[in-house]
Amino acid sequence: MNLALTVFEIVAPVFLLAGIGFAWVKIGLEYRIQFVTQLAMTLSLPCLIFVSLMQSHIDTEALKSLSIAAIVAYGIITIVFLILVHLLGLETRTYSAPLIFGNTGNLGLPLALFAFGELGLSYAVIVFAIMALWSYTFGIWLVAGKGSLHKVLCEPLVWGTVLGIIFLWQDWETPIFLTNALLLIGQMAIPMMLITLGVALARLSGNDFIQAAILSLVKLILCVGIAWASGYYFDLDQTAFGVLVLQVATPVAVTSYLLAEKYGADAQSVAGLVVASTLMSVGALPLILAAIL
Repeated sequence: MNLALTVFEIVAPVFLLAGIGFAWVKIGLEYRIQFVTQLAMTLSLPCLIFVSLMQSHIDTEALKSLSIAAIVAYGIITIVFLILVHLLGLETRTYSAPLIFGNTGNLGLPLALFAFGELGLSYAVIVFAIMALWSYTFGIWLVAGKGSLHKVLCEPLVWGTVLGIIFLWQDWETPIFLTNALLLIGQMAIPMMLITLGVALARLSGNDFIQAAILSLVKLILCVGIAWASGYYFDLDQTAFGVLVLQVATPVAVTSYLLAEKYGADAQSVAGLVVASTLMSVGALPLILAAIL
């Protein structure tokens, strides 16, 4: 009973805020998703990442182990899903990126924060940063057939991560007034991303939900299994292990739909994956939390 209540207290705020975004659109109110997403990705989220890393007390060995485990997990996931998409005769540009990359930002960060506290958020930021770097390079190349290292180096998320790691490594701190300002900006990120997730889901319309549901289930099982094995192999501590499994298990990201639409892949099929996997996560994520807590 206590475990069920704990899990409920973790997931309820996440889906409640997403529900607010969903309802906001359904009652006809305006929500400029492009502006809010740009604000979150270029300002608020980089500040959150930087401050979380700077103020964290992660042991350098624990940081190294988690980073390697996440890189290995995403490497194996990438290979497995590229092979699976090829064997099933699916279009690589449409299906590969959504199956590889999860919603580690909108869902993963708040879930890690509520489940494991500030330390969990610091760990989750590391996994998110690794996935984001892989997504901004290889992920875009998969969908668009091209990529740009220059674009990656210009991403505020990248610099927020790099500077955060440097400050953590050197045990530096920004002046208190600047830290407080960065904290205020960063605290906008999680609520904005969750509400935006709900808004995006409300505006999506997919097709062939049976195929989308089957692929979502396959993604969930394989991602949880691979992350679990990677965390176990690298002997992560309980919090780092839980965060890795939770982050890798998140459903298909809404950004996968936006990329498919931008670069001419089958956006409606990706929309179906986003909706199906997110609905599946409502039941799956509490079960995963119950297993790792």
